[in-house]
Amino acid sequence: MPQPNTKLSALEMPRGILPAMTLADFCEKGFIRTGRPLAPGQIQPASLDLRLGEWAYRVRASFLPGPGKKVAERLETLQLHKFSLAQGAVFEAGCVYIVPLLETLALPSRISAAANPKSSTGRLDIFTRVIADDAREFDKIPEGYEGPLYAEISPRSFSILARTGSRLSQIRFRSGPPLASDEIIALLHESEALISSADANIDNGLALSVDLSPQPPGHPVGFRAKRHSGLVDVDKVGVLEVLDYWEPIWQKGSLILDPDQFYILASKEAVRVPPTHAAEMVPFNPLVGEFRVHYAGFFDPGFGHQSGGGEGSRAVLEVRSHEVPFILEDGQIIGRLIYEPLTQIPNQVYGQGIGSNYQRQGLKLSKHFKPFVP
Repeated sequence: MPQPNTKLSALEMPRGILPAMTLADFCEKGFIRTGRPLAPGQIQPASLDLRLGEWAYRVRASFLPGPGKKVAERLETLQLHKFSLAQGAVFEAGCVYIVPLLETLALPSRISAAANPKSSTGRLDIFTRVIADDAREFDKIPEGYEGPLYAEISPRSFSILARTGSRLSQIRFRSGPPLASDEIIALLHESEALISSADANIDNGLALSVDLSPQPPGHPVGFRAKRHSGLVDVDKVGVLEVLDYWEPIWQKGSLILDPDQFYILASKEAVRVPPTHAAEMVPFNPLVGEFRVHYAGFFDPGFGHQSGGGEGSRAVLEVRSHEVPFILEDGQIIGRLIYEPLTQIPNQVYGQGIGSNYQRQGLKLSKHFKPFVP
């Protein structure tokens, strides 16, 4: 594996996901432009946190601009009202908002990007997607894109308090076409043991199953979001009481998912992501069950890996049923991971003294909550 070299031009870069030092170089060169200086920890091992800008718009409905259309133009006709985020503002559950982000892009020709909610955002059931001008898809930024970025925000279970600089989304940059494949996963699993299970189900990704087995005393198998709970300040860590917002799930073996309810569960397998690769949980095929892992998510290099001080970390699953109740059984496949190589080994990996919140995790709520004590 080549040593880190931030001086490679976009045309000279190998294919793969860009690591932290390349993202820092992109910021210096103006490929990634920020409305104010980068915040501490904003650049992660293989992703960049995106920050909310100064204004938010409540809109009538979600939308995509489409080819030849600008998001700002659509906001002129779809906005209900505009409000400042300078002092913080409430985003009400069940409403849809658009927020221009502080970061804008001027990407080189071979560089594309993809966005996702941050782990903590997904665990709060905040439906968040990134929109670019001319976009036909959410969370996808084409090669060579130059222009602004916007966050669509729709809290589902809890109303939230956010402000300019709050980070709800993250973005990952790629050089060239995607390299993810089952062959890459199989070779990696043979050398790195990507999951703790002896049997790896690899078919359009590495399968993860849900853990509804008996837990140690005082440890629930999951949590169900309570309706009509209090406000969540997305920038305050470790301050909220779990039982004010969540109902612990103690039953084991199986669980009936109620439509329109939100669940936090955990994978049976412990996951490892080596420092040479990044991983992403992809939406699960709905044809095999009336449920889905609600939010796809990024796994930075070093997640659950000994290089980052981990010994395998279970994936936390944000789950919703579809239109009908569905019985979820212990060990049922509930998501798949794809792995993709980085262009270079990052200079720091997940959990390696960078304030990572979910290394060595089991079943874990977002960082905003105090430890659960039954």
